[in-house]
Amino acid sequence: MTIARYAALAFSILLMGCSVLRPLPDKASLEERLTAFPTSGLPLKATVNIAWNRNHIPFITAQHDDDLAFALGLVHAHLRLGQMEVLRRIASGRISEMAGPLTVDIDHALRILNFGRGADRTLAAMSTSTRRWINRFVEGVNHYQRTVDVLPHEFHVLGLKLEPWTARDVLTVGRLAGSDVNWLAYLRLLKLRKREGWEKMWKRLTRIGGDSTLSFSSDSQTQRLERLLGVVSRSGSNSYAVAGRRSLTGGALIASDPHLGISMPNLWILGGFKSPGFHAIGMMIPGVPFIAVGRNADIAWGGTNMRAASSDLFDASRLQVDAIRIRRERIKVRWWASRAVKIRETDLGPVISDAQVLNWKGPPFVLRWVGHEKGDEVTAMLKLMKARNFEEFRRAFATFAVSAQNMLYADRRGNIGQVMATILPIRSRTRPPDIILDPTMDKWRWKGFLNALQLPFTYNPAVGYLASANNKPTRAQAPVGWFFSANDRIDRLKAMLSKKAVFNVADMKAIQLDVYMQSSVAVRDAVVKRIDALGVNGNLTAAAGRVLDMMRRWDGHYRATDQEPVAFELVYFRLSRQLIKRRVGEEYADAYGGFAKIKRMIIEDLAAFSDQEATSLLTATLEAAGKRLDSFPTWGDMHRLSLAHPLSFAPVIGDRYRFGDFPANGSSESLMKTAHAATDQRHNTRYGQQARHITDMADLDRNWFLLLGGQDGWFSSSTAFDQTQLWQRGDYIQIPMRATTLRKWSYKTMVLQR
Repeated sequence: MTIARYAALAFSILLMGCSVLRPLPDKASLEERLTAFPTSGLPLKATVNIAWNRNHIPFITAQHDDDLAFALGLVHAHLRLGQMEVLRRIASGRISEMAGPLTVDIDHALRILNFGRGADRTLAAMSTSTRRWINRFVEGVNHYQRTVDVLPHEFHVLGLKLEPWTARDVLTVGRLAGSDVNWLAYLRLLKLRKREGWEKMWKRLTRIGGDSTLSFSSDSQTQRLERLLGVVSRSGSNSYAVAGRRSLTGGALIASDPHLGISMPNLWILGGFKSPGFHAIGMMIPGVPFIAVGRNADIAWGGTNMRAASSDLFDASRLQVDAIRIRRERIKVRWWASRAVKIRETDLGPVISDAQVLNWKGPPFVLRWVGHEKGDEVTAMLKLMKARNFEEFRRAFATFAVSAQNMLYADRRGNIGQVMATILPIRSRTRPPDIILDPTMDKWRWKGFLNALQLPFTYNPAVGYLASANNKPTRAQAPVGWFFSANDRIDRLKAMLSKKAVFNVADMKAIQLDVYMQSSVAVRDAVVKRIDALGVNGNLTAAAGRVLDMMRRWDGHYRATDQEPVAFELVYFRLSRQLIKRRVGEEYADAYGGFAKIKRMIIEDLAAFSDQEATSLLTATLEAAGKRLDSFPTWGDMHRLSLAHPLSFAPVIGDRYRFGDFPANGSSESLMKTAHAATDQRHNTRYGQQARHITDMADLDRNWFLLLGGQDGWFSSSTAFDQTQLWQRGDYIQIPMRATTLRKWSYKTMVLQR
């Protein structure tokens, strides 16, 4: 949910005099929290054991797969029921039931997007075994809801009512997590489209946005809604694998760190399980019953968002009048009358321009998204969790559609590989002339789809490693995408993985904690080179000269303890703001400045300045930075990591939902990503690395994970933030898979019985 909307929520609650002032729960120890877990009278075929470690991480052992799915539902509900209920309402466009009348427009937009579109079709086509798995998981969630004595704090503050979960809910939440990251770019582009000179700007943005370092070669030549979707969708990440021949232990190594919105509780759950059909550990999305990042006994996997071309916008005014259908829905509103809304749809997809949050004044346009038409991610991931080799790994993704993932692979024999896990539309490879296309032109129509089995892959590359960081994976038979991440992280990964002949787990950890940022160094070099060429050094004040000296000696690392990153960011803030305003004007500056590769464009624009213009701009920039430098003795004084529930934005009561504020290493495109806007103020990172995983496939027990914050979503729990200090120190939690090791690892083992 957006900051503005949560603030509106809190204000509305205060006006209505609701139960928002209800105190937080009393502090709860791990033992007290585990006492709340149901252990008897359960609909099981046989007993189930759950070993919990001191960080509240479970390992489930079941004699039947059905029982495992049920126990997994219990675990998800126990740890994250409040969070799951909020996610379910966001996915269904029911925020106003929690937040009141100020969020109706957001709900309308979500109803138009309709993450549940296609869920019934998917369930009908799903295999019996997958449906059984989902249904048993849902039974576990619902049993926990029925039997729990005290509901999570969110239920009281947000006015949530208990509702049974369904298989459709699971798929809808999963599709919310699979939102197309390109939509975030579309929201900015649609604003810029109003500006004069749009065609020229579009060509530049698609040229630079699509220019990406490849993970591997497939040929012989080698604002509001935006924030909400950005928080919950799998839109970032790093993942890399090292072959066994380059590993100290001889086992393949793999590491992944997902990038999502920084929010408490964390958007991942850690856990493991074993049954006749499964033996796996890793990270799960609350309410979605599979391991998205982790390993089984034979293989390990991780991934990054591919930023694939999974969506197109089409001009609805070019369609036949009878092509548009209308349905009406009613949005329930807390403390207010419900609102009837109209939703227009076509065979291509919903008329997304009707969403009032877009404030669109032009002809209506339709969103066509693969996620509305194709895919069964649950079946794909269940097959993945059972895969024993690369061929089974690759074949598992035949039904995986969204969000498109670069999936990396490592196995116990030392092999590594990478697969394009998506269903990609077949259409013209020509760069589109506009963000909104003509649906009557054959060139832009979708001519079918390609799945993972039809797309390029790589296996055991000669270099002995693979890396992915939201870059273009490779070239394919159809357009892969138009807007990839900046090359900082993929280039840094490749550079670090090329430095040594042999790697160990410590090396993999060091890569995850790296804070170097090449694009900032490139801007620094361009600025310093231009200043030296202009010969203005002698005309600078002492404060401005100090900033310039710091920039010269800066090594490009964003360490929280250093001041050099502050000097650069102060210069970059003013310089980029002036260049962006000159390029697009004040009205469009935020939209234009939000693109991942803006620094490349800044360098190009600075080079186009005359010497007189550059002298004036750079001198003023350094002087302004000099005046602010002493405000921030270190980067950590300026760049913060705040641990808070979204309710922390509420007036009066917000402080009770803030649980930590500490100096942050890293920056927007460092490997340890802690994204932030360009600013000269103290600020919080809002998006980035918030979970880590490393596995050495030489041993079942050599697996390390960590969450930013903690495992438990229960307010005041002793395990809600117990991983924070580990995060600050760069430590990890080891999660074994052998039964003998698990017995030593376990803090408490409970037995679930009929």
